[in-house]
Amino acid sequence: MTDTDTDTDTDIGTNTDTTVTAADTDTTITDTATCEEAAGARRLVVLDMAGTTVADGGLVERAFERAAERLGVRPGTPDHAEKLRYVLATMGESKISVFRHLFGTEELARRANSAFEEAYGELVDGGHVTEVPGARTAIEELRADGRTVVLTTGFARVTQDAVLDALGWKDLADLTLCPADAGGRGRPHPDMVLTAFLRTGAVADVRDIVVVGDTAYDMLSGRRAGAGTVAGVLTGAHDRATLTRHGATHVLGSVTELPRLLAEPA
Repeated sequence: MTDTDTDTDTDIGTNTDTTVTAADTDTTITDTATCEEAAGARRLVVLDMAGTTVADGGLVERAFERAAERLGVRPGTPDHAEKLRYVLATMGESKISVFRHLFGTEELARRANSAFEEAYGELVDGGHVTEVPGARTAIEELRADGRTVVLTTGFARVTQDAVLDALGWKDLADLTLCPADAGGRGRPHPDMVLTAFLRTGAVADVRDIVVVGDTAYDMLSGRRAGAGTVAGVLTGAHDRATLTRHGATHVLGSVTELPRLLAEPA
């Protein structure tokens, strides 16, 4: 944008000069935008749960085994092994999407998903879920620094709430989201990240979003949402090479390193 717009150099009357000069130009908008950009830099942090902030400890695998058995997929069979490989390879994806792929029909997928969520909830209620060491402190530090923190999951809301209750995390984050909160699509779609952006209003530009997760699908969802920082962590499903290959801008040992990363200039 220039100081002079030639389209405005039009005389509407003989003695009327409507030429816009540099002196007339108000630069307040530019200055304000610059200030807002600086103030909003990396102020929205979207964190995955299982494997990133919550230590899964193999609960997904155990819950799948229980659910699969209820649908007649017996442990030790080739069918069971193949399905389990797919479940582990697609960690981070919405669980109902995984079961649609595995079982073919919507009815079977929903039965499998319900059985899985029930089995996972039973394991959580049995005290088998813990935080990734230092995760709570890291989240508290991020919020103390003025950042908005959103916890996301591929699980259903009932399972997410069970995990939050078990850890005493109901009020830890500013917002919690599951796929149903974002229209039903989970990772690798960008929907949950963009829902966090829209609901919180914490930043004005998607490039100021920080997405953190332990899976390839976490990285893909962050990149597809336009997040400027997409950080993988090595406390969950996938290794450094996989995270980097799927778009990680940073790879951290754990979420505890995130406050220090964000304290550095972007």
